[in-house]
Amino acid sequence: MPQIQAICVVIAARNASATIGRAVASALAEPETAEVVVIDDGSTDTTSAAAKAVDDDSGRLRILRFEKNRGPAAARNAAIACSSSPFIAILDADDFFVPGRFGRLLADNEWDFVADNIAFIEESRVTGAPPAIPEFHPQPRLIDLESFVEGNISRRGVRRGEIGFLKPVMRRAFLESNELRYREDLRLGEDYELYVRALAKGARYRLIHACGYCAVVRSDSLSGRHRTEDLRRLYEADRAILADSSLSEATVAVLRRHERHIRAKYELRHFLDLKNGSGPLAAIRYALARPAALAAIGSGILADKTERFRRPVRTGATAHLDSPGLRYLLSAVPVSAQR
Repeated sequence: MPQIQAICVVIAARNASATIGRAVASALAEPETAEVVVIDDGSTDTTSAAAKAVDDDSGRLRILRFEKNRGPAAARNAAIACSSSPFIAILDADDFFVPGRFGRLLADNEWDFVADNIAFIEESRVTGAPPAIPEFHPQPRLIDLESFVEGNISRRGVRRGEIGFLKPVMRRAFLESNELRYREDLRLGEDYELYVRALAKGARYRLIHACGYCAVVRSDSLSGRHRTEDLRRLYEADRAILADSSLSEATVAVLRRHERHIRAKYELRHFLDLKNGSGPLAAIRYALARPAALAAIGSGILADKTERFRRPVRTGATAHLDSPGLRYLLSAVPVSAQR
């Protein structure tokens, strides 16, 4: 059983003065937290001061600042490098932990990565007292590489529920022994890419359905916006992983599906960028010159045009547990349901 105060909580933050205090306070409230490292990633607001304002004077909070924005991957790598705790947990600056999260995650020690359920909460629901999160049965299971990649291929008309959203606690010794860090050229899918490489190296990724992480849904969230270039870099990251000749046929097949999935999104976004920037003729010429991209562009445009006629399909969360402004990533059974 891991000892108390064994976790470093890493928070990469940029222009997060409105939310960083809540995130830091929730991390410091966990008795297993040994360090909280905030990386102010080139903010132009008072992010650092807002983080410092909730310091509990326990000596666990450390705030570092990048003068220029370098992205979440670089910020997280810097925090990992300057910390020493045996376990590492990522917390986005918009989000917060449910009390008791780490105690539930550390109840078992047979893992290299361990994650729990996520509650997605609309910002309006957390302006006062956050909604109560039920106690769920943990239903522990291991995630293998193929199911993890498959779980990150989204489908149109289905409410997003990719398991790449999960925020596992990571064992530092596994990262160090396998020389694993975030790819700093990625600003989209940097978590997914790291976890895929870890699973390819034999990581034991344990998942429990108890809910300990609250992701706040904000219309202006930096994590909700990405550039067309970010999509290109993500599918190229899949290609780099596919260059590993030791991968099984099943792994290669699912990684290729994910690569095609992301590449199709890129082709549609690039087509629309050309249309908006250089005009319809330039966009059409681009599509006609790339027959392999033409199907992705055509199907993407058709899907966009018809999306308003489709009702999103509920997946993941148990339907009756969802409420306005609150939903869960994974299906879950409340403890109260079996009492």
